[in-house]
Amino acid sequence: MGSMFRSEEVALVQLFLPTSAAYTCVSQLGELGLVEFRDLNASVSAFQRRFVGDVRRCEELEKTFTFLQEEVRRAGLELPPPEGRLLAPPPRDLLRIQEETDRLAQELRDVRGNQQSLRVQLHQLRLHSAVLGQGHRLQVSISPHGERERQGGQAPTWVRGSVVPLGP
Repeated sequence: MGSMFRSEEVALVQLFLPTSAAYTCVSQLGELGLVEFRDLNASVSAFQRRFVGDVRRCEELEKTFTFLQEEVRRAGLELPPPEGRLLAPPPRDLLRIQEETDRLAQELRDVRGNQQSLRVQLHQLRLHSAVLGQGHRLQVSISPHGERERQGGQAPTWVRGSVVPLGP
């Protein structure tokens, strides 16, 4: 048993995996949480590495999930914690998950844009309603007897008055 000040015994090993099995093996080793990976190609730039596309796809998925999670919080909802252990999906499922989350994120962006547009329209309609309400009060106060004139039981659609030319 190790002491509080020393780590457990470790061994440095090198694994050679066929490309077809690399994803599955690395994901299963990572899920165990008992492995630390070292970069043996530190001199190679990030853009020249073999699995750059997969890493970028995972980064994009992380951004999309973060966006979706933030939208859920903004809506006042709470996501339940995952049940049990989350396993890494197989590569063929990863593409389907990416497409689905991208579609959901785009729908949420569209909904948010429509919501903002509707808020602007609501504000404009309230302003128009206030202006029409003021015009209606003005029409009622200008009427000769202080009440609305009726023609056949309907309110007039015009205001009566005279036009006085300005100037000399």
